[in-house]
Amino acid sequence: MPATRSIRHALAASALLIPAAAFAQEQSSTVSRWGDEDTIIVTAARTVLPPSALPLTIDVIDGITLEQQVSISGSIVDAVSALSPSFSPTRQKLSGSGETLRGRSPLYAVNGIPQSTPIRDGARDGYTIDPFFIERVELIYGSNALQGIGATGGVVNQVTVGPAKEDGFSGRVLLQGTVDGNLHGDGLGGKVGALASWRQGRFDATFGATYEERGAFYDGHGNRIGVDGTQGEIQDSTSWSAFARLGMQIDDTARLDLIANRFELAGNGDYVVVPGNRAAGVPATSVRGDAPGIPPENRVETILLSFTDTDLAGGNMIAQLFYNRSRDLFGGGTFPTFQDVTISPMGTLFDQSANQSRKYGAKLSYEREIVPGLRGTLGFDALIDRTEQSLALTGRAWVPPTEFRSLAPFAQLNLALLDDKLRFSGGVRWENVRLSVDDFTTLAFYGSREVDGGAPSFDDALINGGVVAEPWPGIRAYASYAEGYTVADVGRILRSINQDGIDIDNFLDVSPVVSNNREVGVEVKRGWVTAGASYFWSSSKRGSLLVLNGGVYDVERQRVAIQGLELNVKAETPVPGLDVSIGYAHLTGRTDSDGDGELDIDVDGANISPDRVNLTASYRSGRWRALVQGQWYLARGFEGGDPRNQFEGYMLIDAAVRYETGFGGVSLSIQNLLDKQYITYNSDTTRPTDNTRFFAGRGRTITLGWDYRF
Repeated sequence: MPATRSIRHALAASALLIPAAAFAQEQSSTVSRWGDEDTIIVTAARTVLPPSALPLTIDVIDGITLEQQVSISGSIVDAVSALSPSFSPTRQKLSGSGETLRGRSPLYAVNGIPQSTPIRDGARDGYTIDPFFIERVELIYGSNALQGIGATGGVVNQVTVGPAKEDGFSGRVLLQGTVDGNLHGDGLGGKVGALASWRQGRFDATFGATYEERGAFYDGHGNRIGVDGTQGEIQDSTSWSAFARLGMQIDDTARLDLIANRFELAGNGDYVVVPGNRAAGVPATSVRGDAPGIPPENRVETILLSFTDTDLAGGNMIAQLFYNRSRDLFGGGTFPTFQDVTISPMGTLFDQSANQSRKYGAKLSYEREIVPGLRGTLGFDALIDRTEQSLALTGRAWVPPTEFRSLAPFAQLNLALLDDKLRFSGGVRWENVRLSVDDFTTLAFYGSREVDGGAPSFDDALINGGVVAEPWPGIRAYASYAEGYTVADVGRILRSINQDGIDIDNFLDVSPVVSNNREVGVEVKRGWVTAGASYFWSSSKRGSLLVLNGGVYDVERQRVAIQGLELNVKAETPVPGLDVSIGYAHLTGRTDSDGDGELDIDVDGANISPDRVNLTASYRSGRWRALVQGQWYLARGFEGGDPRNQFEGYMLIDAAVRYETGFGGVSLSIQNLLDKQYITYNSDTTRPTDNTRFFAGRGRTITLGWDYRF
């Protein structure tokens, strides 16, 4: 038996010997939007004002809730998807391509540092740090430019664990094992993690590491789920992560932090896909075998130096310098795109691609009260993103080295009137962007076209404004308008140029995507019930849609309009400790497919999520916690689309329980409790003729864990 399998089985077996189950210990006073908002500072909003003062829809997933969800699914992306009805069902793969928030791509960030790579979107940005090191997740819904490029659907900001609060040593250890519902030997997985913190006077340090082995995934019929050998897999993979934080409290209000993280996830390559049959509803499966080439992998390193002062000349200052490097290796094949008869006979050339991206940047903001009731923020962001995509085995450039440079000053005002019962806010961000591309030659598949490089630049003022009214305590209404900004997947556009005479300086398809979000909402928190409703409209004149062309997704610049309704209600029941909640999201999206100015067809499943209903019951009493949650993905059709991509819908139920033993907490979590057999949303609504990517979702999956804090 290979050494990695021995490690995996040992980890899983040791975790499964633990006698009881449940959720994470309390580690954060932060709560979701339904809790006491006055205790929340949402760092991704770039203000010290609480969410109740902002005309935005904001959720905060606290540490307890996050650990509950991660214990069920194993990832931040799945946790966010489970809790947010307007977030797409996940693909359960390493690639998040097509996973959207409110029908558009979200910006993933760690402590505000962008993890997304929009220049050549490898769609691996949901797997850049281990959840063990995340204290909470901040969700800001809708297009906005708060964090710069990329947040056309919203922001998913992952906030890492903070410094030790008291002198001395503290820490946490985690041990868990995972197995499929039928207890297959190759379905076993395990994870270990440790975090140690020290504080002495003004100085503190935190170090941590995790290691995880994942087995094969099985569907509700007990069959192995097909592996995606091209885009990459979570199943049959190994990951490890290292985290460090060094801090110094300069004085009572000023602090300096250095944070570093490295994350690596690599497939083991033990399985090959067996095509399914879409027409017969038979999903792809996997059998043991050696996949050709190097298994797909993802590696990310992030370094952040930050200085904060909460009382600098009466205001709050935040300064950050950061560096982020990522390398995404994709699986290979003798794909038509890779063929070149000058290297090998047609149809015989095997290759695989790799994205490499480096980001350097700085963020500076200063906020203070100008006069009583009026707060102002001034800031400046700078970002340089250098990205390329190469064919790893032959050294050919598929996407030429491309540099994105953004310089963006911004200003915000927030005015409180009538004893804070009425607030007006507004601001502007001036984006000064330049794309630099050298002369390059496309692959032979595209005709070996010689393309003149260039450095097109764009300037745009992105505005936002809104009003918040809270006429009575616990009743809040708001309306807002905000613009977001990104670039279309420039890499996909550049690599697919198939005509001569293209000059990047005047190539319209690399122009920016500016989207807007208009929103109205009402939130009520009175007594035993809290509720919220919001309706939004989002549009972009030259949007960015993924369109399947010859087996490869390309970008098409089309007008896109999306609108949606979100409803959430949470209630305390007469049973002490028992709460129930319901959430609903309805989304529609239309696009102008023929360029005549009319929205004529629906956007498809690669670009928008289905309507959804979430039902949750949570219970807490003494040392016990318990959770049952259901997610109903409703059937969806796509007017003007391929009828084979109609979505039938499905329902999933998860459950978890935790008991505090006095020496740590023991948790038992079950994903897909009823062992439902279903086809994942992305597989069901895209690639109607591709039998190798017709994937079922995970069947019943059991995770047993123990975690201890000291």
